[in-house]
Amino acid sequence: MITNPELIRNLMKEGRLLPQEEMLEISRKKGSLNIGVPKETSFQEHRVALVPEAVSLLVANGHRIKVETKAGQYANFSDRDYSEAGAEIVYDPKDVFQCDIIFKVSPPIEEEVEMMTSNQTLISALQITMQPKKILQKLMEKKVTAIAWDYFRDKDGHFPVVRAMGEIAGNTSILIAGEILSSYSSGKGVMLGGIAGVQPAEVVVLGAGTVGEYAVRSALGIGCSVKVFDNSLSKLRRLQTATGQRIYTSIIQPKVLSKALMRADVVIGAVRSPFGKTPCIVTEEMVQNMKQGSVIIDISIDQGGCFETSEITNHDKPTFEKFGVTHYCVPNVASRVCRTASFALSNIFSPLLLKTGDNGGVAQLIKHDAGFRSGVYMYKGTITSEILGKVFDLKYKDIDLLLMGL
Repeated sequence: MITNPELIRNLMKEGRLLPQEEMLEISRKKGSLNIGVPKETSFQEHRVALVPEAVSLLVANGHRIKVETKAGQYANFSDRDYSEAGAEIVYDPKDVFQCDIIFKVSPPIEEEVEMMTSNQTLISALQITMQPKKILQKLMEKKVTAIAWDYFRDKDGHFPVVRAMGEIAGNTSILIAGEILSSYSSGKGVMLGGIAGVQPAEVVVLGAGTVGEYAVRSALGIGCSVKVFDNSLSKLRRLQTATGQRIYTSIIQPKVLSKALMRADVVIGAVRSPFGKTPCIVTEEMVQNMKQGSVIIDISIDQGGCFETSEITNHDKPTFEKFGVTHYCVPNVASRVCRTASFALSNIFSPLLLKTGDNGGVAQLIKHDAGFRSGVYMYKGTITSEILGKVFDLKYKDIDLLLMGL
């Protein structure tokens, strides 16, 4: 406590003892994102990147959303749904591709890249086998930052979009198999699962990853007898723990697998390869020995398929018959249930977009979020993916080294 009168007078002259304004902490200025959601143009791609509920959440937090007309029509979202959620409906795709962030499901085609300006952010899937080199070069010329939503990780190190789409594919594969087996005109007349007193349908699942797990869950849920094959013992153990049942599991051994296939009503191909083509597990001879009227669902077809008899089909004509066995080999199974898949995508990305705004933009989130950064394959026109660089013979740099130079 100050007791010296002369010192008090001097301090009062300087104004130090006068009432002062309270100094509050200034928070980081949030960024207002300008997001464009175009209508998908890829063949039979019916998903939409953001559903109206996600748009409403983003708009309520100060972000601007432009949605191309009829972008959500196949998922049963009308322009009115988006408009009422706060989005601006645009009728010229060029208006969407002028936004700072372009958010779409499938990779961009050449016409879409032409409509883009410089220094934008593109968030979409990255399909290396279908990604033309000239599109990458055009993105590089326009100094685009490109992020693959199927490669970014969550805080636990998992790929949330890949897992969500895997869950959908696994569950849907069993529904498709049941539909084919019970088809009134061409099915085997079998109810997948069976009833009391009748032997249950036998389902063989190849692969114990996410797709395989959810196929097993669905099959068990309706009462099927299930056998799972995988070359990873740890995955098979994890699957048994996850399902809570001592289901039949086996390493992939040709003789054991062949016997299981001969008894199977349904075979689900859910084998994935980290890079390149999926290994062919089921030979033509094994398919020939399967029961007449049985069903093959090859979810691995987008990587070449794990059945020697597989051929790519589409949603308009999804099946073909070979050796008396019905094959379903549609690459994009999630698009069959596009509304559910669109909600799954939005549930993952609406919080991420909010976080992007809170961090002051995409560049800041890339710097501070390692999981988001793992999805970046091009940063301001520079390839940051070693795989893309080697596949297309393009120069690439490590993203961390690029950020260190800023």
